[in-house]
Amino acid sequence: MTASLFDPVTIRGVTFRNRIGVSPMCQYSSEDGFATDWHLVHLGARAVGGAGTVIAEATAVTADGRISPNDLGIWKDEHVEMLSRITRFIAEQGAVPGVQLAHAGRKASVAAPWLGGKALAVEAGGWRPVRGPSPIAFSRSAPVPEPLDDAGIRDVIRAFRDGAARSLRAGFQVIELHAAHGYLLHEFLSPISNQRTDDYGGSFENRVRLTLEVVDAVREVWPDTLPLFVRVSCTDWTDGGWDIAQSVRLAALLRPRGVDLIDCSTGGNVAGATIPLSPGYQVRFAEQVRREGGIATAAVGLITDAAHADAIVRDGQADFVFLARQLLRDPYWPLHAARTLGVDLRWPVQYERAKD
Repeated sequence: MTASLFDPVTIRGVTFRNRIGVSPMCQYSSEDGFATDWHLVHLGARAVGGAGTVIAEATAVTADGRISPNDLGIWKDEHVEMLSRITRFIAEQGAVPGVQLAHAGRKASVAAPWLGGKALAVEAGGWRPVRGPSPIAFSRSAPVPEPLDDAGIRDVIRAFRDGAARSLRAGFQVIELHAAHGYLLHEFLSPISNQRTDDYGGSFENRVRLTLEVVDAVREVWPDTLPLFVRVSCTDWTDGGWDIAQSVRLAALLRPRGVDLIDCSTGGNVAGATIPLSPGYQVRFAEQVRREGGIATAAVGLITDAAHADAIVRDGQADFVFLARQLLRDPYWPLHAARTLGVDLRWPVQYERAKD
């Protein structure tokens, strides 16, 4: 039977009320990694708005793994209390609370976008060293990263594991590992940023090793009853980089290790790459990974229309549709989309008087 956008779906022990997800979107509104009332209102509003799952922004597993000094974090126990308040509210509204665990790698230590987004020196609130797989800068204006040694790699794996354990204590029901957009795990995947000659570089098998080891470490502490997602940039949009064929191969390796869904994005690892933007321009990657990798996928990328989102699920191109900017513009997009599609989606009782 063909699924639709508003059909519920169960993954492991978690039931999602529909196939609409709130993509992780950095808010650059934390101090020392702590969630704030901004996060409560931002994430909570999208749960009230009817999304099936609400995934918190890229949440750093180490302090020096933040994109900016204002990123959300989960590298210490003290972060858990406020995150728990947020997950409780999301769950009370009927949505599944999720978190994206991340390490920014060579793209760490930059200013928030509205402050210019440029690399920050230590005296300006940044930090060094910024770490990566190889001493290759992301761009001309970015610092050359310090290559991770074996001890550093072990520390990163341990940090993801510890972040997953804290995520469980905070009440999250989904973890998404960030292996996309040019951040640390993606940097190891791509031959453009990874030119190592040890067990973590060179061949495909070596370049995917860190991602697989992170997945294994997370699954040690993340219960079998809870879903695990991985976000992947399915192409670097550059010859000689990470591509869809390698993404399919990676997906096939992740599934038996306990990964339930691949969130299929693209780009972010090559400064100035030409990306052919158009509505749904990344959907074909989700469809190919789903078909050839034998794993559930989420489609993302300039999806704004209800009928388009519904067709993606109905046509078997993806199992979920994750929205970002559209949900910034309209936190209640799922409620409005349901009406457009003729689906009787229950509104919060507090808002029922405005339904008609």
